[in-house]
Order: sequence, then C-alpha cells, then structure tokens
Amino acid sequence: MFQLSFKLLLAVIFAGPIYAHEFWISPVEFQVDAGSPIAAHFRVGQGFKGGSHSYLSRYTARHELHQAGRVLKMSAREGDRPAMQHPGLEDGLAILVHETTNSTLTYREFDKFINFIEHKDFEGLPEAHRARGLPDVGFVESYRRFAKSLISVGSGAGQDRQVGLEIEIVALSNPYADDLSDGMAVQVYLNAAPRPDVQVEVFSRRTGTKEPAVIQLYRTDADGIARFPVLTGHDYMVDNVALRPVEPAGADDPVWHSLWANLTFSSPET
Repeated sequence: MFQLSFKLLLAVIFAGPIYAHEFWISPVEFQVDAGSPIAAHFRVGQGFKGGSHSYLSRYTARHELHQAGRVLKMSAREGDRPAMQHPGLEDGLAILVHETTNSTLTYREFDKFINFIEHKDFEGLPEAHRARGLPDVGFVESYRRFAKSLISVGSGAGQDRQVGLEIEIVALSNPYADDLSDGMAVQVYLNAAPRPDVQVEVFSRRTGTKEPAVIQLYRTDADGIARFPVLTGHDYMVDNVALRPVEPAGADDPVWHSLWANLTFSSPET
C-alpha cells in the first residue's frame, strides 16, 4: 500500500499541473570551501518559492557537474534529497546541470493556455494555434526542463560556459569573482544559436530570507544577451522559455513542445 501511495505521489509531483511553474536547482550553499560537500535541491514552484523534490532516474536525461572544462557525471540514488550531491571539488566555479525527460499535460481550459503564452510573451499566439485547426480544449503539450546553477568553490574563479543543452542560459559574468557594479550579463541559446529579442524573467531575493521575490522582465539583444542590475547579498534565478509547434501522429500526441531554461546563482556580500 505504501509503495502504491509513493508512486501516486511521484506522479502528482511530476505531472502536468506544475508545467507553468519554474523548475530550478537550489544549492544548500552557493559558496563552499574547497573540498567541502556540495548539495542542491530540485525545486518546483512560482515566485522563486517551491518545495524540494527528489532525484528520480526515469525523469532524468542529464545529471552533471562541470568545473574547469571537466564533466563529472554525478552518481545519484533513487529518491536522493537533496537531489544533487558531491563530496567536494577543488577551487573554482562549479556548474550544476540537470535536464529532465519529456513530460506532457492536457489543457482542459483554453484560458490556461492563454495565460501561459501571455506570461512568457509568445507573439502570434493563440492565432497560430487556431490557424492550425487545433481545439481550444483537450490538446496536449510536452515540455522539458534544462536547469543550471553556479556554485563558488573556494575563490569561485572561472567562467560559465555552454554545456550543450537544447535551450540554455549562460552567465557571461562570474557573480562570485567579477565586478558587477555595471550589472550581470547572460546569453540565451537555442540549439547552440543565440536567441535574439526574447523575454528573460529574473527573480531575486535576499539570501537566507523567505521574503517575496522581486520579479523583473528583460529582453535579449541581437546577440541573445540580456543585462540586469544585481544587488549583493541576493540570490537570483533567470528563466527563459521557448514554445514550438509539433505535428501529432495520433489524436493523443502533443501539438506543442515547450523548452524551459533556468539558471540560478548568488551575488555575495562584498
């Protein structure tokens, strides 16, 4: 009975109702000493607030730690929480990477689809939806998550880089080692190409508090770069989403596919 209940709980956690919420990597500590353990939670929620979720292999496509050009595939056990754990690294910037497998949801209300596309600023919808002859309800969307997080080990020296995710946010500034008085710069990629003129959503909150996050919207320039101010002593989450049409082979197949990029980091007190 317990096994059945646990499986049902997992199905609820990873099923469609959370699709419109962010998925992010939430380190227990954004700054650790060289050689100290690294641990980070998976979180799903809204407004930079969400519950912790366990590592599950069947929902995992990539689960890695990058540092100084090295890629470490992290060993993980089913049900690990925190979901990402490593015994320790040498000095430098560490990049946690997690990619989920595809999940699906079925829209029972067209207003929910409208709210989603308006929130993520997808132009030409719902006109494109109806131009394809798609119904207002009962259609399926698939989605996939691509999350990264930057952790300072020791000095935190180093640079974020592309790690080959289908959609990816790359920090062009090192929040632990660079002067951020002129702001933080990130670059958004889709299929390894910069994404120009797309919305980037930035969430910020004072480190160690549960106060409501400040949410601000920015747009990438012609090179896919967005710049925004940062405050010391704050944690940040950056989000970008792409939506693609899909031609279904059957009646129950997805007609849209969304790709969610996420990056978390902290701007420490000076």
